[in-house]
Amino acid sequence: MKVHIRYFASIREALSTGSETVETAAGTLGALRDELIARGGAHAEALARGRAVRLALNQTMSDESAPLGEGAEVGFFPPVTGG
Repeated sequence: MKVHIRYFASIREALSTGSETVETAAGTLGALRDELIARGGAHAEALARGRAVRLALNQTMSDESAPLGEGAEVGFFPPVTGG
């Protein structure tokens, strides 16, 4: 299935892109994250397990067990703090 991925803040900077559309067999947000990490390089570093990364599915904050569907919009971003 195809999903549209948006990257925000420091993740966008690390990957040098704000978005991409990918073909995936992942059934959940966590599985998609693992597929992206498996690319290696900047993806592996920016999305690595152990790094604080927030996820959104169709503009709703979600955990990694959320199921993906065709045409879903997924957002990856670091936690933010205000001041």
